Amino acid sequence: MALGPFYVAEKLKRRDAPRGVVILMRHGETAWNRVGRVMGRSPVELDEHGRAQVEASIPFARLLKLDLIVTSPLHRARQSAEIIAAGVGGIPLAEEPQLEEVRYGRWEGMTFDQLITDREYLDYREKPQSTPTPGGETIVEVQRRGVAAIVRAITANADRRVLFVSHGDIIRTALAHFLKVELSHFRRIRVDNAAFSAIQLAGDFAEVKFLNLLPDPGRAFIAPF
Repeated sequence: MALGPFYVAEKLKRRDAPRGVVILMRHGETAWNRVGRVMGRSPVELDEHGRAQVEASIPFARLLKLDLIVTSPLHRARQSAEIIAAGVGGIPLAEEPQLEEVRYGRWEGMTFDQLITDREYLDYREKPQSTPTPGGETIVEVQRRGVAAIVRAITANADRRVLFVSHGDIIRTALAHFLKVELSHFRRIRVDNAAFSAIQLAGDFAEVKFLNLLPDPGRAFIAPF
């Protein structure tokens, strides 16, 4: 037997720090996702296709034996969380504003084709850690608030399985943090709509259980839009 699991077992036994299972789910698809339109804080709702994506995830969500759902209050995330909660049954649901999507400011509503000629976006694309969006956030600040929200919920719900329903870049940056991947590489982590990732935490140690799990895995090989 490889020795790696021995190390993991020792770490996961820690009782002197926040511990629990973090399950991250991106909201279901919207019409804006399909055309590459920036949503940010816009009140965009799931469409029929997005609802169907989330509903297809219910059987797997049942297997996860969730104790709590914490969601971004934005419509598309809240709707996704409510579908899972109803499908699983008997799971409390709470909102967490710090899980909201990145504040994109004037970019909200713009399409990819419009952004690639925007000088401010081109600067952000190259240096997201030091260049803020028009809404005033660097990706470092995005990661910081997302991770803080997750750790806060796990600390308050020790040894429980908590599903966090959020948005693409919140999830990517949180995964980068727990994986100890340099934040400059956060865009290398694929996060599809209605996909699940899971991490078990024990203090500053994290074991990745799975990443970007989908009921229809072929979707992960299709371009984002």
